[in-house]
Amino acid sequence: MTSRLPSPSPSPSPSPSAAPRRRTVVRAAAGAAALAPLAATAVLGSAPARAAENAPGFLHGVASGDPLPDGVLLWTRVTPTPGAVPGSGLGPDTRVDWEVAEDQAFSRITASGSVTASAATDHTVKADVRGLRPGTAYWYRFTAGSTVSPAGRTRTAPADGARVPGVRFGVVSCANWEAGYFSAYRHLAARSDLDAVLHLGDYIYEYRTGGYPEAKYVVRPHAPTHEILTLADYRTRHGKYKTDADLRELHAAHPMVAIWDDHEFANDAWSGGAENHTPGPEGDWAARAAAAKQAYFEWMPVRASTEGTVYRRLRFGSLVDLLLLDLRTFRSQQATVGGGTVDDPDRTITGRIQLDWLKSGLASSQAAWKLVGTSVMISPVAFGSLPAHLLEPLAGLLGLPKGGLAVNVDQWDGYTDDRAELLGHLTGQNIKNTVFLTGDIHMAWANDVPVTAATYPFSRSAAVEFVVTSVTSDNVDDILHVPADTASLVAETAVKAANRHVKWLDMDAHGYGVLDVTAERSQMDYYVISDKTQQNATSSWERSYRTLNGTQKVERADQPVR
Repeated sequence: MTSRLPSPSPSPSPSPSAAPRRRTVVRAAAGAAALAPLAATAVLGSAPARAAENAPGFLHGVASGDPLPDGVLLWTRVTPTPGAVPGSGLGPDTRVDWEVAEDQAFSRITASGSVTASAATDHTVKADVRGLRPGTAYWYRFTAGSTVSPAGRTRTAPADGARVPGVRFGVVSCANWEAGYFSAYRHLAARSDLDAVLHLGDYIYEYRTGGYPEAKYVVRPHAPTHEILTLADYRTRHGKYKTDADLRELHAAHPMVAIWDDHEFANDAWSGGAENHTPGPEGDWAARAAAAKQAYFEWMPVRASTEGTVYRRLRFGSLVDLLLLDLRTFRSQQATVGGGTVDDPDRTITGRIQLDWLKSGLASSQAAWKLVGTSVMISPVAFGSLPAHLLEPLAGLLGLPKGGLAVNVDQWDGYTDDRAELLGHLTGQNIKNTVFLTGDIHMAWANDVPVTAATYPFSRSAAVEFVVTSVTSDNVDDILHVPADTASLVAETAVKAANRHVKWLDMDAHGYGVLDVTAERSQMDYYVISDKTQQNATSSWERSYRTLNGTQKVERADQPVR
C-alpha cells in the first residue's frame, strides 16, 4: 500500500543457523498422561505470565498458525531475564516445554515436547506439532522453569478431501500501531466460529514515530522511535506489537495464516530496493531485507517455504484450497507512473517460478473453491476525474500522480503482463470459483475481476476479489481529517462509474472481514469499528457480498452469515 509509507522487500531468507534449536517429542495420548502436571494454567487472553521477579516470563503471548490436517505451528517468546528484551541480543539459553491438550484443563494431553530459546532467535520458539486429529480444536501452552504461559486455543484443518459443510476465516490487513488501537483484533478474537484468521500483510509498519501518521495525529508511540533498519530494530518493533492485548488475544484464540506486504520491510518494496529505502544513509537493501525476513519468521507463526519466502498452499478438506502469495520478494521495480512500462513482459510482480506454481496449483486443485491471498489488488482500477481536494489524498494512499489520472503501479495494474497471463489461464483452463483476498489499500472493495476491463460487463469475469480495509492505517477521511462518508462519497461514485466491475467500495471505514465458504457460495461480511482511536471501540456489520458457485461474479447479500 502506498502513501509515503514504507514497504516490504526481497532478499535472503533466514539462514539455517537462525532456526530455533528444537528437540520435539510428540506422544500419543495414551502415553502423555505420564507428563508431570504444570503449575496453575493461565487462561486464554489473560495477562502475560511471569512467575516471579527474575523468573522467565511469557510477556508476548502465544500463537499458532498454518494449520494442517494433522498438525499446527505453535509459537511463543520467553523473556529469560529482565534485560533480555526483544532486539537486545541478551539472555541465556532457556528450555521451553510445550504441550497440546484436548481440553482447556489440560487433563487429556495429546502431544508434548521442548524447544530451546536463545538470543540467536531473539528468544522466540516454534514447535511444528504433528500427529493431531483433523478438524479438531486443541489447547496449548508453554512452560519455562516454574512459569506457565497463557493458554492458547487452536484448530487443525479438515482431512484432505474431506467433505465439510463450511470453512470460515477472519480476514485482516494493515495495522499501524501509531494510527490507533487494534480493536478489530479483539472482536475477531471473541468469535468462536473461525477456522483461522488470514492476515494479508502490513502486520507491522517500519516508520519512525510521527512518520506516518504525522506526529500530531499519533495515537500511541511505537518502539523503537526511529525508522527500523537493522535486525535489532525489526525485532524490537515486532516485540512492541505483541505487547498489544488485543493482538495477543487474537493469536491466543485462533490460528493465523499470514503473508507479508511491504511494511514488514519498507514502503513499496521490490526485489532490489524500496521507495522508503535510501542506499548509503540507510545501508544495503539486501541486508535490511534479510533482517526484516529473519525477524518476521522469528516472531510470526508462519512456516517459511524452501525459498525462505511466504508463498505456500494450505488445504481445508475438499472445500477450499488456499494459495498464498509473496508479491514483494521477486517483483520488478515499480514502473514510472505514465512511463508506459506497465505492460512490459519482462517486468513481473510474482516472478516466473511463483507464477508457474500458482497456475499449476489452480489448474490441479480439486477443491470447490480456490482462494488466493494477494497482498495488493489484482482488479484493474482506472481513476476518473476527481476534484483536486480528493485527488491528493487518494494519490497519497494509492501512489497516484497528484496532477492527474493514472493507475496504481504498486498493484497488479503496474504489472499487466503477469495479470493477463494469470487471468488468461483461469479462463483458458475453465477454472471456476477463484476468489482473490486482498489487503493493502486501506479500503473495502467487492469486485468482479474482468479479463478486459474496458469492455466489461460485455466481456468475461475470470474471478472475484474481496478487499478488506485496514485495522488502523489511515484512509481518506483520516487523511482529510473530516467525518467519514462525507468527502469520500464523491470519490467512491467516480471510481465505480469508471470501473463497472467494482460493485462496492468504502474508502473510510476501519475493521475486518469474515469470509464464509460453503459449496454453494463464498461470502464476505464486512465489519467496521466505531473509532480506531478508542481502545473500547465497538464493532458492527456494514455490508456483505458473495459469489455463487460457478458465476465468477459478486452480488450483494442481505445479511451476514450466522
